[in-house]
Amino acid sequence: MSTYAGLTEPPDLIKKGLVVCREKRNDHSVGVFYGLNPLDFSFPLFLLQLSSLIILTHLVRFILRPLRQPKVVSEILGGIILGPSVLSRSKKFQAYMFPWSGDFVIKNLGLVGFMYFLFLSGVKTDIMVIKRARKKHWCIGLLGVLLPLVCSLSVALAQRKSLDKQLGSISSIWGMSISFTTAAFPVLYPIIKELNLLSSGIGRMALTTAVISDVIGLNALLVFETWKQGEHKPIIALWYIISFVIIAGTFIGGARQGMMWIIRTTPEEKAVDQVYVVGILVGVLVCGLISGIFGLTVANGPLWLGLAVPDGPPLGAILVERTESIVKNLLMPFSFMYMGMIIDFSSMVSQWSHVQPLVFMVASSYLVKMVSTLVASRYFKMTIRDSLTLSLVISLKGEVEILLFIHLVELKVIGRPHFTFMVLSATAMTALATPLISILYDPTRPYLMNKRRNIQHTPPNTELHIVACIHGEENLSGLMKLLEISNPDVNSPLTVYALCLVELVGRSNPVLIDHDNEETVPNQCTSSSIHNALKNFQEARDESIKIFSYTTITSRKSMYQDICGLALSKKACLIILPYYKPKKNNRRTTVNSNVLLHAPCSVAILLDKSPHQNLVHGVLRSSMHRMVVLFLGGADAREALTYADRMAERIAVSLTVVRFLAHDNEGDDEMEKKLDDGLVTQFWVKREGNERVVYREVVVKNGEETIAAIQGMKKDIYDLWIVGRRNGINPVLLKGLSNWSDQNNELGVIGEYVASVDFDSTSSVLAVQQQILRGQENNSHTFLKCFSFSP
Repeated sequence: MSTYAGLTEPPDLIKKGLVVCREKRNDHSVGVFYGLNPLDFSFPLFLLQLSSLIILTHLVRFILRPLRQPKVVSEILGGIILGPSVLSRSKKFQAYMFPWSGDFVIKNLGLVGFMYFLFLSGVKTDIMVIKRARKKHWCIGLLGVLLPLVCSLSVALAQRKSLDKQLGSISSIWGMSISFTTAAFPVLYPIIKELNLLSSGIGRMALTTAVISDVIGLNALLVFETWKQGEHKPIIALWYIISFVIIAGTFIGGARQGMMWIIRTTPEEKAVDQVYVVGILVGVLVCGLISGIFGLTVANGPLWLGLAVPDGPPLGAILVERTESIVKNLLMPFSFMYMGMIIDFSSMVSQWSHVQPLVFMVASSYLVKMVSTLVASRYFKMTIRDSLTLSLVISLKGEVEILLFIHLVELKVIGRPHFTFMVLSATAMTALATPLISILYDPTRPYLMNKRRNIQHTPPNTELHIVACIHGEENLSGLMKLLEISNPDVNSPLTVYALCLVELVGRSNPVLIDHDNEETVPNQCTSSSIHNALKNFQEARDESIKIFSYTTITSRKSMYQDICGLALSKKACLIILPYYKPKKNNRRTTVNSNVLLHAPCSVAILLDKSPHQNLVHGVLRSSMHRMVVLFLGGADAREALTYADRMAERIAVSLTVVRFLAHDNEGDDEMEKKLDDGLVTQFWVKREGNERVVYREVVVKNGEETIAAIQGMKKDIYDLWIVGRRNGINPVLLKGLSNWSDQNNELGVIGEYVASVDFDSTSSVLAVQQQILRGQENNSHTFLKCFSFSP
């Protein structure tokens, strides 16, 4: 009996050889100074496993970046490399790095990672998008699931005799076919976001279609799970359905009411109490436990709880903000590590005859899914390029499919060889489709036009269409003043499309809201006070100004697409953007830079320094009366002068135009000079004799003299400085201004100087860029590289 001392197992089991004794690792190392290997202890080994996968994943991502591969491909490959297919193929490496005693840790943490991934996906999913879906969304979504499902089932049934016994059952065939044919929203969203297509037409179409596909897929999976549960005893299937209805209803319905109570008790513009956030995150584990106990799989409960959370601020936003980084960077690596431990290339190759029937199922379902989506898209008058892009986006695979494959392994529907092939095929599909999407689809292509849409070429006494962008209430005062001095009247009215820009937080679906036609507004939209102020501003000016209110809720990176898209659809001649001083990681400056690069019309960036106290009962009394135009030549300067000329029609406005000329015409572009002379002459003939308009010319030899001349004008008090941004300026006029030569300067070289603290002025600045026509964009982007700023 002494032989069995210290063992808790019954002695009779030990005598029969049913107990295997292995060395147990201690948890913590006392240090290398004791002559011990830290990796012989469980916790240091745990840290090594995590850090190894993270480093390996980032290395793979760096290598694949030129190939435009999404992050999920790098994560899958990182897990595979650590697994038995590559590094762990060495028995020594596997025994040392992934000992048998730690398998359960990787598996459990991997499943927890999948649980929180699905929870966050549920939080960010706007299930109500189904109500807003149009006929084309439903048709593409239904055909994209049903046709490949039928095809996969037909192929499987045709070769059923060659399938394994467990794999050949009708329920197993149904389950595998579903895993091949659905388009998972949680997979598509991050890849579309990486490709910067969130606000594009294809991006919105794909996300809406994916939600519809998910609803169909979830119902099909319910059929599969019920079928599988009832294979042993039919009564179990009944209990499964009852459990599903009760638990899903409780999680979604009951939890939803609790979430709404949390939102109601949270003061406006205050963060949700940390206790509620922690409670909900612990609730994810509880929901997984409950759904697992009743045989509903641990992934269902967290997903339902996530769907119960109202998307956007305050609750959904703070849950995503506090959790997403930890889930993506600490928990999900274990999910991919767990996946990698199952994948084994050698087992797939050695048992290829058993895997081969799956090849036809996978190939047929993927191919039919792409073709059906392509045909349905063409039916709804989408271009061939857009239809093909959409079919590729809908075919993307990732985390959700891997979780479904793991579930099939746990149900013993498939084995390791089948799992290996299914993961490799899904990864290959995503790896091939993503770069093709970037090549085929450019969301900015429609914005560059051959037709002129600017102020200079807009006929006089016609309606002027303007898109005015607003980040917050601090932009409202300056915008109203600028619109006021733009001389709106009955003969030349302004039609303004006011677009409130809201960053997408705590939800996945971008939204463009037309406040004149939208009955319900999402929780995240907090721009009602802005639109009410604009409405009062419009009513005070009779019919001279019409204002239509919009709000876009999307990522900062994609925001320019909604701005340019609205300008394109409304045939705007000008986009007005608020200026923000460039700072590190300032995403608002990124919005302006992208609009300047891709705008389908002219762009004006306003730096408002005027007092903000001139709103009286919602009606503005403008303080901008004295304006000066710094005319350095070029297309942007001509556009700025034309806009200022329109302002000069207003009786209360005085205008000074200062034209800068190079000494002895040095550096002049002959064509640009002729265009400048023509516009300036036309302006002066029109305004000659008008005491409110002053025109003068200054001849300079370099940028230093240009700055000196502008400094000399500071003694004259102006409310607004108007400058052309940069296109077409004679480089001699800027020679030596190396401190202001950054191409990312939104106001241009002269605009940035006038706005800087060096100039020390309280006047507002308006920098104007004329529309860049198709074919001219390369010349515009390289303008500042064509000459040297060195002194």
